[in-house]
Amino acid sequence: MVNWRGSTNSRREDNMVTKTAAILISGALLAGCAGRQIPQTPYSPVPVANNFPTSNQYTLQATAHWAAIAQHIEQGLAADLKKSPTRPFFIAEPPPQASPFQRALSAQLVSALVRDGHVVSRTPAGSFKIDIDVQALTFAPGRTQYRYPGEPTAIAAGVLALTAIKPVAGVIAGVAAYDAYQYQHAKFDAGATPQTELLVTVSVSDQYRYYARNSSAYYVADSDRTLYGIPPEAPPESKLLKTFQVKGDR
Repeated sequence: MVNWRGSTNSRREDNMVTKTAAILISGALLAGCAGRQIPQTPYSPVPVANNFPTSNQYTLQATAHWAAIAQHIEQGLAADLKKSPTRPFFIAEPPPQASPFQRALSAQLVSALVRDGHVVSRTPAGSFKIDIDVQALTFAPGRTQYRYPGEPTAIAAGVLALTAIKPVAGVIAGVAAYDAYQYQHAKFDAGATPQTELLVTVSVSDQYRYYARNSSAYYVADSDRTLYGIPPEAPPESKLLKTFQVKGDR
C-alpha cells in the first residue's frame, strides 16, 4: 500500500529547500554585483565635500542696521575689556577712500561708547586705539538659499499670538494658519542669497599688544553694493565693446 500523504509532504519539503537555495544564491550574486559597481573604500584622493551645519547671518538693508552693529561692537568691547586697565578710547578718522558704511560705522561707534559712559579721546596718547577693518566680498551668483519646508496649511491656527483667534469657519482657519506661517518665517530674508558679504573686524590695542579683537560677517543687499565700497558692475552690453587705437600715416 502506497503512502501518498507521506510522498506529497516529501515533495513539498524538497520544493522549499530548492526555493530557499535559489534565493540565497540570487542574493549572493546581487551582493557581488553591487560590491563591484560601488566599491567601499576608506580612502579617497581628495576630501569629500560636506556642508557646514545650518547657521543664521543677518542681512544689512538700512542705516538702522548699521547702528545696531555699532551697539553690538560697543557691548562686546565693554565685556572683553573688563579685566584691562581703564583708559579712554580713540577711533581714528576713516581714510578718504573709506566707504559710506565704514564712515558711518566709525561715527556710530563713537556715539555708542559716549552714550554708555565711556571716555572717547580725540588724541591717541594714553588711549586704547580702536581699528575698524571692513572687507566687502563678492561670491558667485546663484548660491543655494535655505528655505523652511512646509506650506502655510501645515501650521496650526492656534500658535503664539493667534491663540485668541477662534476659527468658526474653514476660511478663518486658513487665514489664521497663513498668519502663523508668516509670523514664524518673517525672520528669513526673501529672495536669493546675496552675492555680497561683509566682514567687519574690530581691534583694540596700544603700542604693545592687542586687548580685544572680534570679527563678524553680514550679508549685504546686492543693490546696495556701492555703499560698502564695491563699484557697480558694468552693464552687459559694455562688456561686448572694445576700443582699439589705430596708428598710421596722417
